[in-house]
Amino acid sequence: MARRQSARGAFAVGGLSVTVGAGMRGNAMADYRFCKVEDDGRVRIVTLNRPEVLNALHSDAHHELSGVWDEFAAREDLWVGIVTGAGERAFSAGNDLKVTAAGKRGVSPPTGFAGLCSRFDLDKPLIAAVNGVAMGGGFEIALACDIIIAAENAIFALPEPRVGLIAGAGGVHRLPRMIPQKQAMGMILTGRRVPAREGKELGFVTEVVPEGEALAAAKRWAALILECSPMAIRASKQSVYRGLDEPSLGDALAARYPAQEANMKSADWIEGPRAFADKRKPNWQNR
Repeated sequence: MARRQSARGAFAVGGLSVTVGAGMRGNAMADYRFCKVEDDGRVRIVTLNRPEVLNALHSDAHHELSGVWDEFAAREDLWVGIVTGAGERAFSAGNDLKVTAAGKRGVSPPTGFAGLCSRFDLDKPLIAAVNGVAMGGGFEIALACDIIIAAENAIFALPEPRVGLIAGAGGVHRLPRMIPQKQAMGMILTGRRVPAREGKELGFVTEVVPEGEALAAAKRWAALILECSPMAIRASKQSVYRGLDEPSLGDALAARYPAQEANMKSADWIEGPRAFADKRKPNWQNR
């Protein structure tokens, strides 16, 4: 996929050739089969759009979404991503088992389930607006995000063992890294369903909101993130995840993180303290 250096350029997204103008805001940039894409200012909102099957996904959807997130990563004018599900019932029911049972399961992209679950180089923040059922791969999509906002009717589970599978798109690895191991194993080994408020108590849900308000709450969190330097946000995210891979706290502190080195050389590194001294809001330039 072509990567761009300005707010105007051409991309290949999910097999489609898309030209984006610098002034394009608030509209989907192409016609997609399995998702809807809206860019609202600095925020990209991706809606999984297969409500007839509770937004379950298959190989073609994974490839389409991979292109959507590739473009998000490349766009300098997009700073935060939100993913949610179409309809009132589901965020995503995960893998489309009917497609699998029919023997039509194709090869997933290198970026994994929904183009996100094996994507480890995205330093821009992602928010999951979980508006209903998040089962199997649907839960794994949410776990691949940095913040999870759950509506009160949201249900989380990794039920793969009940159909002879494992939560191999990250569930068996991410969940035990996020919540106490025994609690994670209790979910993984039983496939039990966890409601939103229990998810917050366990620690994988950031905020629980009334039914129907997950997307609005995710936008509120995105607005808070946008108050911060985009380069500092990316440096923070990269430092957190790479630091967790270090064997000790000392090693994490001593490690060098490319995003932070870039941040320290940026104009925004100067703008923040200058705006504070001038008692004004900073004008972040993302450079």
